[in-house]
Amino acid sequence: VVTVGAKPAIFNAFLATLEPGDEVIMAAPYWTSYLDMIAVASGKATILPCGSEKRYKMTPADLEKAITKKTRWVLFNSPSNPTGAVYSGEEIAALAEVLERHPSVWVLSDEIYDQLSFEPFASFADYAPGLKERTLIVNGVSKSWSMTGWRVGWGIGPEALIRAMIAVQGQATSGACTISQFAALKAVTGDQSLLAERRQSFLNRRDKVVGWLNAIDGIDCDTPDGAFFAFPSCRALLGLGKGRPENDIELCEYLLKDAGVAVVSGTSFGMPGFLRLSFASSESDLSQGIARIGESVRRLTA
Repeated sequence: VVTVGAKPAIFNAFLATLEPGDEVIMAAPYWTSYLDMIAVASGKATILPCGSEKRYKMTPADLEKAITKKTRWVLFNSPSNPTGAVYSGEEIAALAEVLERHPSVWVLSDEIYDQLSFEPFASFADYAPGLKERTLIVNGVSKSWSMTGWRVGWGIGPEALIRAMIAVQGQATSGACTISQFAALKAVTGDQSLLAERRQSFLNRRDKVVGWLNAIDGIDCDTPDGAFFAFPSCRALLGLGKGRPENDIELCEYLLKDAGVAVVSGTSFGMPGFLRLSFASSESDLSQGIARIGESVRRLTA
């Protein structure tokens, strides 16, 4: 099914399948929209905290423990927003082994950043063939091809599920604009050399951004394996005293006012004590922005 961006593919799947109280398992940090889409569809999110010690990825043991009789979906996002975490083929196969023991649980794999993986990308479809009849792959052109405003995404899965999603879509957004669909078709079937160039550009910026952030006392940033986000810990900068930020939300407000730099709180993604920065910007803007953050942090800790 072709949808009006990748988000409706996920939303339509949940609306078509979730009954009140059905559970969707997902790792935290998670993309902010997931939580609300599940709630609007009358489902319940089961959150697995996956911090830096787990490289922001769920483990087979985490997954096995979280599955209940109410579990309907497991939601994956690789490469991840906000952390850039990428599941390897071996990690997917290990998770699939757990799911094969639970035939009522379906898999939704959000692969919107697949072409922006700095490690070899592994699709859930390739490493969990035994789950084919209960797997939905979601993707689109907004990230890898920078076609956000064209609003074209898609879902690939079993025919019965796709038909149910089409029934939901027909009463909501209807179909994606035909002009956008032709543009998206040209993007995904044309010369793909641009993707490698863009991936290398993001990789170069990633390395610089992570280095700049880690040079700031009180900031600790792991190196993301994909997407275009850095997700540094700011816990060392919190609770320093009266009038100073007590949490990551207050730190974001401080940086906006003091440095004129907008970052997003980790709390928004289910992981307090972190910040999300996008490096989908020019190197000069990134350099200036992180320099301002460094100056503000030094004033904060002085």
